[in-house]
Amino acid sequence: MLRKYRFLFLPVIFITFSSWKKHDGGSEYNIADFGAKGDGITANTKVINDVIEKCSAAGGGTVIIPTGIFVSGTIILQSNVNIQLSQGAVLKGSGDTLDYLPLKDASLFREGYTHYGLILAMSAKNISISGHGQINGNGTHFMNSIDKPHIGNDFVRKYTRQGENYMKTGAVFEDGPLSYPYRPGYMINFEHCENIHINDVYIYDSPEWTVRISDCDHAIVKAVTIENNVLIPNNDGINCSNSRNINISDCNISTGDDAIIVNGFSTQPYHEKPESVLPDKNIIGNKTDKAEYVTVSNCVLSSRSACIRIGDGEHPIRNLVFSNLVMYASNRGIGIFSRSNTQIENIIFSNIIMHTRLFSGHWWGKAEPIHISAVKDYAGGNGGKVKDIRFIDIIADAENGIIINGSASSIIENVLLERVKLNIHAGKYTNDYGGNFDLRPAYPEDSALFKHDIPGLYAQYVKNMVVSNTEINWDKNLPSFFTNGIEVDHFNGLTIENCHSSSSSNSEGLAAIKLKNGIGEILRSNFVTNGSVDLIKDK
Repeated sequence: MLRKYRFLFLPVIFITFSSWKKHDGGSEYNIADFGAKGDGITANTKVINDVIEKCSAAGGGTVIIPTGIFVSGTIILQSNVNIQLSQGAVLKGSGDTLDYLPLKDASLFREGYTHYGLILAMSAKNISISGHGQINGNGTHFMNSIDKPHIGNDFVRKYTRQGENYMKTGAVFEDGPLSYPYRPGYMINFEHCENIHINDVYIYDSPEWTVRISDCDHAIVKAVTIENNVLIPNNDGINCSNSRNINISDCNISTGDDAIIVNGFSTQPYHEKPESVLPDKNIIGNKTDKAEYVTVSNCVLSSRSACIRIGDGEHPIRNLVFSNLVMYASNRGIGIFSRSNTQIENIIFSNIIMHTRLFSGHWWGKAEPIHISAVKDYAGGNGGKVKDIRFIDIIADAENGIIINGSASSIIENVLLERVKLNIHAGKYTNDYGGNFDLRPAYPEDSALFKHDIPGLYAQYVKNMVVSNTEINWDKNLPSFFTNGIEVDHFNGLTIENCHSSSSSNSEGLAAIKLKNGIGEILRSNFVTNGSVDLIKDK
């Protein structure tokens, strides 16, 4: 007898695990699940860009760079996407030019570059880079050896104190900068973006500007380390160009060029942007044409140019605060440069400790702890306007004095130095590079880099300047080009009070305080040693 069996046919459900998972914060996409290889050799440019595009098209989320060394060319960061680097992850710039996105017209890009850098965002919103991994720009790969230095044409040796011995032709400079046949453009470049976050990542060896925030609105950079090859020129740390509402904090930045910059340069809207990146033409980012509302706090900085550089560009720069900073082994501490009618105003620097020194090679700066200049940089130019600048609670150990250099057509107004302590000493390169003022870029040639005595504080063409509770100290046996304690020329309204000032030595003709060609001076309660108080009135 045959038994009858009833078979129950159930539908077979194949469950596949896709390469993303959903959580409350959005979707996560691990690039390794899409074929990216962390072998340190294979270029992953297309894979990573495809993953970012998928993530953005789905409404946004996190693109994960897992543990491993992932080589890539230009990555285009799109709206609502966070690139997250896992512990042990390295996103490394390719050494192959063909992996980087080319420009349509390279003549419009600074210094003639033909390709973009490693990470590029254009007209994107709500974007971020986070995690405890590394972004490696591979910058040293593009450089020549140290016996082929980079030397510009922005100075004339005969105007320097050292004459033809200044950076003698054919010399090799241990401090760089290196020359290069080619290098990619800005390493991490945000143009016309809104709501940017960069936090925790370790950024290493940029070939050019490291982080550029241009024509953007609202950006936070927090707890980021930037460690560049200090021999490479123009590898600035964080460059804020014509952007607003920027907060930089708790960062550690060491660069060959300027560590942090705020300038008024603007990127032309949609200039050189691939159509695939910009499906629409709605301008986003900074709509005010002003570089403003920037704060920098709790950072450690080092640079062979300036730790903080402010100035240049066609748009006004205003309302900036820099506080609780440490600067070490730097060519300049703080530099403010008004050129080509740049308008700079309302800036506070407070609670800063710095060490500045002279370096060999073609670096701008001569170890000034504080530098302000407003001069023209071409024949028909104008220095612009600098006003309402405050320096409060500054301790500086330096191989040069403070320079505040206005001009007849660009008077520097309302500068306050309050509780500034300056200790001046000689260094390894004092005889080779010292005894010069460096105002580059400047016109004419004899006012760019030129021989000048070095007072502790030198100011010219200033209005309503106040120096209060400030102390200037000199080491013994300094070269004779170190001179007066405080020297001010061409002023209208000047207060020096409660200051401890002296000349560099007891040499005849030196003064603790030397004033000339000015009106409206107020001197009170100053403690003067090593030199007199000289007032040379207008003739």
